[in-house]
Amino acid sequence: MADPFDDIDTPRLVAEGREGDNAAPLSVGELSTKLKRMVEGAFGHVRLRGEISGWKRAASGHAYLALKDADAVIDAVMWKGQAARLAFAPQDGIEVVATGKLTTYPGRSKYQIVIESLELAGEGALMALFEKLKAQLAGEGLFDPARKRPLPFAPRVIGVVTSPTGAVIRDILHRLADRFPTHVLVWPVKVQGEGAAQEVANAVRGFDAMPADGPVPRPDLVIVARGGGSIEDLWAFNEEVAVRAVAACSIPVISAVGHETDTSLCDYAADMRAPTPTAAAELAVPVRADLAHMIQSLALRTERCARRYHERGAERLAALVRVLPRRDALLGPQRQRADDLGARLDRALERRVARAESSYQRLSTTLRPALLQARLDALRHRFEGAARLLDSVNPDNLLQRGYVRVSAKLGDRVVTSAADARGAGAVVLHFRDGNVDARVERPGGKSYAGDKPEQPSLL
Repeated sequence: MADPFDDIDTPRLVAEGREGDNAAPLSVGELSTKLKRMVEGAFGHVRLRGEISGWKRAASGHAYLALKDADAVIDAVMWKGQAARLAFAPQDGIEVVATGKLTTYPGRSKYQIVIESLELAGEGALMALFEKLKAQLAGEGLFDPARKRPLPFAPRVIGVVTSPTGAVIRDILHRLADRFPTHVLVWPVKVQGEGAAQEVANAVRGFDAMPADGPVPRPDLVIVARGGGSIEDLWAFNEEVAVRAVAACSIPVISAVGHETDTSLCDYAADMRAPTPTAAAELAVPVRADLAHMIQSLALRTERCARRYHERGAERLAALVRVLPRRDALLGPQRQRADDLGARLDRALERRVARAESSYQRLSTTLRPALLQARLDALRHRFEGAARLLDSVNPDNLLQRGYVRVSAKLGDRVVTSAADARGAGAVVLHFRDGNVDARVERPGGKSYAGDKPEQPSLL
């Protein structure tokens, strides 16, 4: 029998059936389908350990990545539902254990794993992710000490982000009540497991967004707290979304996650780290009894200072009193001088009265009625002579004998010449029994009023 494959290497133009070949050629799609079924049947459930490479999340929500080790690389895909439930934020270089099924992608003739769950490969991988995220956020300045703000001395309202049912909130409330009773607002959140980091971030942002004058008082301080546990239990407080919310909060934040030896990235981002939730309550408020004692101590010190000031003032006054002269010695000269001046005043008044009485007696002799009458008669004769002289020079007395006094009508000045009369034009004639207005005219009846007056003579 001839071998059907003897001429397999002979070039042909058109494909032809061969003797003994009873299988039709497979299409590419048919082969891909057969391979897909074979791979999925043989590897229906696998767990792979490898390092994440090329992690990216598509707009659809699906995640694409590759898992690699020192010998090989395999592509991987995680659908939207599984990617949303991840307990950590995957990053390149992190070693993980992926659980899923192996399949092929015919569009590229590649095989890949469809990941159903993705976990960190032990605490070492978790710490590597911790350190990587810590370095990234520190490089952005989120942990810079210059960003830390001082805590309020005695906050009126404290917001607490924690589980509402655990021992943490009871410890915080009990310690606050013992030290300094304060109004507390609790924002309940999950502190571990799927979605815990997002709830913590939402709570911190919620406290920060509360208005200062709203119906619920805005906290003056926020405490983010959780009890102790493994690094996996505390991982929600290492998630980037929670750390960024704590760093961006405008209210001072105390981070109290785990026990004293536990450290989370929220501790680095907060304004203050407390080793335990109970210690956070102690850092948040002072001790009221200590404040009362301090106030009482300050009051006593103030009282002692005031009393000491008064005592020293009394001592200085007593010292001054000792060096001051006695009252009698101080006022004696003044008293004696006052008595001397009083006696001198009495004598001076007596002398003044005596002189006045002597002057009165001397002048009384010159004030006899006969002498006064003679003095008055002499003064009367002098007055009458002056009156007669004044009457004799009065120009109006001449009017009784037929004379007339002429004055200008304007200005009331005396007209003493013909030139003055012509210059005045209008005159007033003063008779003994009254006045008469007159006008000075030229011969022929024309008035002098229009002529330029001659310079009058003034009396």
